[in-house]
Amino acid sequence: MTRRDAVEETPVWLEVNGESAVTWMCTPDQLPELVIGWLFGEGYIDTRADLLSLRPCAFEPGFWATVPRERYETVEGTERRRVLASGCGAVTTILGSLSNVPRRTTTPMIPDLAHTRKLFKELFSLGARYNDTGGIHAAALTDGETLLAHAEDIGRHNAVDKVLGAMLMAGRRPEDLILLVTGRISGELAFKAARARLSVVATPSVPSSLAVDIAKAAGMVLVGRAVSGEPQVWTVDG
Repeated sequence: MTRRDAVEETPVWLEVNGESAVTWMCTPDQLPELVIGWLFGEGYIDTRADLLSLRPCAFEPGFWATVPRERYETVEGTERRRVLASGCGAVTTILGSLSNVPRRTTTPMIPDLAHTRKLFKELFSLGARYNDTGGIHAAALTDGETLLAHAEDIGRHNAVDKVLGAMLMAGRRPEDLILLVTGRISGELAFKAARARLSVVATPSVPSSLAVDIAKAAGMVLVGRAVSGEPQVWTVDG
């Protein structure tokens, strides 16, 4: 009999300052990294030290987080829209206005595209769940030379949150790093990368038109078809 494998998916909830914030449909590992990366990407924290407390629920997958009240109130007061996400692993996401996209103060360099292909090959080789079952996304952060953090998840944006959280837990802000992600670069993923002030986002797939607009507003480079012989590059100028 042929063995049938299914990729693991489970709901994990988060309350922030006593209020329900999000429920992820995700792969249930690296959950503290997921929480911290999401809080960072949404603007609730800038560093690990801003997270005043994080407690897991003992009875079901979930967490209670406490952040400074002024930061919580600032995020909740920001102009944001709840939209249906284009990716798997979530039902809805919060998308901010283009006018709120933080713009980089320096122009990022286009990465070495040949070396970027090598880094993707390394990321693929680390995909234990992908190699077992398929049907899962991976993400990594790199300084352009080596992989600094990597994660897998059924949702590509969850995988991104996990690597952002891993960097913060290691005491390093992710700004100016390069994000490698195996799925399409959607608008919500580009917004997350812009809030993290990443310099480049690269994918074997392609970005959406909204992702290109967000990247231009943020001063961020996008690389599509990154593992092909003819990568596509979007910069601020086109």
